[in-house]
Amino acid sequence: MAEPRHPFTYGDYRAFWIARLATTIAQNGMVVVIGWQVYDIARSGGMTPREAALQLGLIGIAQFLPLFLLTLIVGWTADRVDRRWIARGAVTLEAGCAATLAVLAATDSTTLPWLFFIAALLGVARAFAGPALSALAPNLVPREVLPTAIALSSIAWQTGAIIGPAAGGYLYAHSHWLPYTVSGGLFATACLCLFLIRPVARVAIDRSVNPWRQMIDGLAYVRQNRLVLGAISLDLFAVLLGGATAMLPIFARDVLHVGAEGLGHLRAAPAAGAAAVALLFAFRPLKHDVGLKMLAAVVVFGACTVGFGLSRSIPLSLACLAVLGAADMLSVYVRSSLIQLYTPDAMRGRVAAVSTLFVSASNELGEAESGFLAAAIGPVAAVVGGGIGAILVTLAWARWFPELKRARTFDPPAGIDGPVQEKAA
Repeated sequence: MAEPRHPFTYGDYRAFWIARLATTIAQNGMVVVIGWQVYDIARSGGMTPREAALQLGLIGIAQFLPLFLLTLIVGWTADRVDRRWIARGAVTLEAGCAATLAVLAATDSTTLPWLFFIAALLGVARAFAGPALSALAPNLVPREVLPTAIALSSIAWQTGAIIGPAAGGYLYAHSHWLPYTVSGGLFATACLCLFLIRPVARVAIDRSVNPWRQMIDGLAYVRQNRLVLGAISLDLFAVLLGGATAMLPIFARDVLHVGAEGLGHLRAAPAAGAAAVALLFAFRPLKHDVGLKMLAAVVVFGACTVGFGLSRSIPLSLACLAVLGAADMLSVYVRSSLIQLYTPDAMRGRVAAVSTLFVSASNELGEAESGFLAAAIGPVAAVVGGGIGAILVTLAWARWFPELKRARTFDPPAGIDGPVQEKAA
């Protein structure tokens, strides 16, 4: 009997997908509220807009440092320990963070030090969850449906990125403790789904090799595989420079003057565009000229960042962010597929950890860079300059990494082992 061709025909993948959706909604709901609280507390405490922007930069550093310090350890752990248990533990820690913030909000005890401390703990949880979940997903479906599974996983992520920020803003406007309480419930749901995933077979890591050597192997593999290195580093520098979303609390409060609810709309707009593209790819996956399309998408991402920075119209700003998100989704889809399919299963945890570090650097460290730059030259100049920088980086990467342009399809080279699955009895 032929195997089912759609990822949702696999029960383990369905549980994984629901867990990813629930965690993404919870994470994005918390992130938008934490960012708003940091900026609002700073401004209400008498800080100037640029001084408060600096606090946004520092909260990005607080989330990035754990990921940076733990990258080698979590990647090695994801290849040596049951990935399901790593994800379960990380999601449990996130649930604890949500509960703590809910209590602080309910008792009107939220302070900047508390927000920075919880942000750092969330960084630790994400450091472990990211590589474990990324490395687990290919074990749940056959290789031939993996690009579709990646698109569906991206739909879960982008749907959560749409619902999370908007829900966080609306719930916070109703009661300050409510978004954290809802996030805690979603994390609990995700943990339950992760417990439903059965054990999966995978290529075992060689336990006779020195653990430190094994940790370094992940970095070495990324450095030697120029296609993987080019794809990861392009995302790093493009998003690091074009970090418009990191500036949204500033634009919502002091540029566009739309408040907490408007911030939810602004945060949801990129995800709305991304979800539309991910839905398209779930039914019509990319098959040809994937590398060139990724490079073009990053150029569009930079151009829309410039447009958002210059806009003073809410409809135009939302349109720029939606197209920005659609372009970013295309880039993420291609990059994720190439990394998953061009990496042996025994190294997926370590390579995913390196990828998570780069993605985190482009997001959390990008928030810090944007916050510091906005404090120095203003938010508008920071966003516009960053968008131009993203375009220039893409042009440079197209020249320095010709492997990206030559990536016509997702077919990996011979010798790369595919997703490893538990065989049905």
